[in-house]
Amino acid sequence: MEFKDKLVVAVSSRALFNLDESHHIFETEGKDAYCAYQVAHEDNILEPGFGYDLVKKLLAINALTDRDSPLVEVILLSQNSADTGLRIFNSINHYELDITRAAFTSGATPFGYIPAFGAHLFLSANAQDVTNALAAGYAAATILSGVQHPSKCEQLRIAFDGDAVLFSDQSERIYQQQGLAAFAENEKNSARIPLTDGPFKGFLAALHCIQSQFPADQSPIRTALVTARSAPAHERVVRTLRQWNIRIDEALFLGGMTKQAFLTAFGADIFFDDQKSHCEAAAQHISTAHVPHGISNQAAPEAGTS
Repeated sequence: MEFKDKLVVAVSSRALFNLDESHHIFETEGKDAYCAYQVAHEDNILEPGFGYDLVKKLLAINALTDRDSPLVEVILLSQNSADTGLRIFNSINHYELDITRAAFTSGATPFGYIPAFGAHLFLSANAQDVTNALAAGYAAATILSGVQHPSKCEQLRIAFDGDAVLFSDQSERIYQQQGLAAFAENEKNSARIPLTDGPFKGFLAALHCIQSQFPADQSPIRTALVTARSAPAHERVVRTLRQWNIRIDEALFLGGMTKQAFLTAFGADIFFDDQKSHCEAAAQHISTAHVPHGISNQAAPEAGTS
């Protein structure tokens, strides 16, 4: 398969560039006004969006090898039409981003093209598109607006929450439904039973594949697990990653401490978490993406219902 030896990341146009002005026109004046605006401004270069720096760093990895084919490919998945998408590609060319493949769906949700492109991750500003992608079994996250602090480090640094992101939400369900003591007892008793896969296992594995092609001290990517777990619940995580044969460079077991200071200390270029409140707090310091997966993203039943 064409994509099997490289990392493929799909991004939406609003994740890549700042389209707030035109999106406001779409929401307030409708599709026709939006299309007319984009065509009239197609030679006006867009400002970078909250996913721009991540994309820039991902594509820079290709310059580090002499392979005939790239290690990383970025695909554009956009609800724009091909006509209005000209402004997007004009901006891509202006910033000299090596993005050549795209799907423009004219308002339809584009997540169905994720497997066709072989994408390991879909990063979007459209929460519904992300929810649809996750429901279909693909790694996806909604990039949040916050602050942009371009990293001074050339190395790409990606941080992940554990339960409901890298791993399934089975343990998180025990915690939320039965409490901390039941969670701790379950993890202690299940320490040698690997956690089941979460939606981002494949993306982590693809990152690991790239890391394995470089000496450990020269890798262009560094990963971190940043989790509220603490000892003894850490053992199951360590043994799961060992069983997966996937490298994680740093593991931070915070025992319920807030994550912002640790993410800043790690120098994360992006952080993926399933809990919206954690994401919103972190987004004030680093680029953050919400993974609307698992029990924390299920609506609580209304009173009186079963």
